[in-house]
Amino acid sequence: MGAEEKSLRVYDTKKTFFARIGNTVSRILTPTKVGFNNLLVNIKRNSMMKSYKIMTNCKEDKQEAAEKKFEDYYSLYLESIDQLLVETIYKKVIAEKASEYEKDALSKYYNIIHLKETDEIEYKYKKQQYLLNLDYNNLKEANKEKQLEEYTKVYLYEMEQLYKGLLKHYSIKLPEQKLPADKENVYNKIFDTLEDYVTNIVPLKDVKDDELIKECSLFETYEVGKLDQVDILDKRMILLGISRKLFVHSLPLMVAERCYVRLLKDTRSLIVDTKISRKRENAYQLLLRLIDQYNEKLLGVKIYWNNNEDKVEYNKFSIKCKELEKAKEGIGLHEYETRKQILYIREDMKFLKKYGDKYYKIVKFYKGRLVKLGDMRQIKAYRTGNYKLVKGLKKEILNETAC
Repeated sequence: MGAEEKSLRVYDTKKTFFARIGNTVSRILTPTKVGFNNLLVNIKRNSMMKSYKIMTNCKEDKQEAAEKKFEDYYSLYLESIDQLLVETIYKKVIAEKASEYEKDALSKYYNIIHLKETDEIEYKYKKQQYLLNLDYNNLKEANKEKQLEEYTKVYLYEMEQLYKGLLKHYSIKLPEQKLPADKENVYNKIFDTLEDYVTNIVPLKDVKDDELIKECSLFETYEVGKLDQVDILDKRMILLGISRKLFVHSLPLMVAERCYVRLLKDTRSLIVDTKISRKRENAYQLLLRLIDQYNEKLLGVKIYWNNNEDKVEYNKFSIKCKELEKAKEGIGLHEYETRKQILYIREDMKFLKKYGDKYYKIVKFYKGRLVKLGDMRQIKAYRTGNYKLVKGLKKEILNETAC
């Protein structure tokens, strides 16, 4: 990418990227008309857009040269925005003429410097995102519709590369992290990046995939109001589903699977940790949807498995799901949903048994749910606690004092 070493950007981890930076700085600079409306930036922008048109329309034998020329103009364009941004805010702060917004922007500028020290690759990608978005917002504020229409094509082209680059970078970093806190940080960055893309880039694209439109509309329902823990996990599940369409290569299957496994783990924990029955039930329903999506969008298209045993087990489960789907019309919707819950619960219990007593709380919850669904019967114990009688006369002990 061009201008990676020279341009600057602001980064704050508390809010989504564009919301926390782009809008704030745009509010600072647009009223003053300093920097973004001057001749230099306009010239650089126009030159870049012309080179983009040439690049997209040139013959194949001239493509490489056209791309190189575009990257050169792109680099100069970002550098001009960067230079004027720094001069405008920094000089006003030094002269004690800056507003609170401008002081806040300078503070965020130093956050960007810190990010460069800790992760230079992330810094370069996000710096370019910031500068592009800043100029995009400025054109919108100035009501330059014709110019904005042409600029949006270049904006989407570059943003697409930057988001993919960020996700690839995080995908590489995730397996490298050893400390839980570091892994948590990378997981959050993956989901934040997906959220920024769906919120800020997808609405600008001409999306024709009906399923993708439906998923994005569902995501939008979580953009208003305060979200609880179940809502946050649900939103992340939707984002992962969207990513399997938009970022198949940038977010490899192996990394997407880690994200799904993490969401499953967090949802199970929420079920057993919450003391509010309504919240527990919502988390349980989310878990069922999550298992459904995990199997459909990831395991169902997985080609390479760590071991053949896991593949065989999944194939058996998949056959049961297909058989149940075929019987849906004959058994009715209620019976279908009941059997589906039982199938999902038993499959997850089988998976969790690999970890011994580590997940005893959720297993206990599952057994209680199977009793309610009529798949288990609870009988009085003689000495050692409660028993549950499984259909087929198989007994399982429910240990109340397990660690």
